[in-house]
Amino acid sequence: MVPRMKTYTLNVSRFVVAAITTGWTGTAFTADLHRDAAAAPPSQWATGHANQLARVAVPARSRAPLTISSPAFKDGGDIPRENTQYGANIFPGLGWSKGPEGTKSYVVIVQGDATSGSMTSIHLTLFNVPASVTKLAAGMDTAPSGAAYGPNVHGLNQPYAGPHPHTGARQRYHLQVFALDTTLGSDPPVSLEALESVMIGHVLASGELVGVAAGEPGTAR
Repeated sequence: MVPRMKTYTLNVSRFVVAAITTGWTGTAFTADLHRDAAAAPPSQWATGHANQLARVAVPARSRAPLTISSPAFKDGGDIPRENTQYGANIFPGLGWSKGPEGTKSYVVIVQGDATSGSMTSIHLTLFNVPASVTKLAAGMDTAPSGAAYGPNVHGLNQPYAGPHPHTGARQRYHLQVFALDTTLGSDPPVSLEALESVMIGHVLASGELVGVAAGEPGTAR
C-alpha cells in the first residue's frame, strides 16, 4: 500500500517573520516572497484590503504618538471631495512631527474602517520614506526619493487612491504614519500583511489623522 503524502501550505506572512527571527535578510527572502506571489497571485480585492488597521497590527514601542496633520482637513473632519475617488482623487497632503531618536525611515499607510462583513480598505502604502522627510505635498503622485509605493485598492505599487465608500454612510479613514528604526527591502511587498510582518519590532512611534467621507451612489468612478 502506497502511503498518502501530506500537503503543506506556506503562509507568506509567517514566512517573512521566520526569515527575520532567524536572521535571514536581504534579497534572498524578498525574491522567494515574489516567487510565491507569482505562483499564486492574490486577487486585486485581496491586495487592497486587510483584516485590521496597521496601527493595531504593528504597535509602537513609544506611547507618545506622532502628531499628524493635513492642509486639507482637521482630525475628525470631512475629507474634501477632490481628495476622494468621487472627485479628482488628489492626495490631500500630510505632515507629521519628527520621529524619536534613532528613526531611520517612515511608513505611511491610509486605510478605511472595516464595514460590516468586510475588511479595511487600503488607499495608500508608502514605505522607506527618508528620516529627513516629514511632509508629503498635496497632489503627490510620485514617491519621494528613496521611498516606494506598496499595495492599495488599485493593486501593487500604486500611488494614492482616495476614499470610495459605496454607500451614503459616513466612514472613517485613518492616515497613519510609523517611525521605524530601520529601512526595509526596496521591493514592493506582496501584501500589507507582508509589510507589517517586517515592520514588527521596528516601530519606534506612530500616529494617525482621521478623516470622514461618504459615498455618492450612482456617480462612482
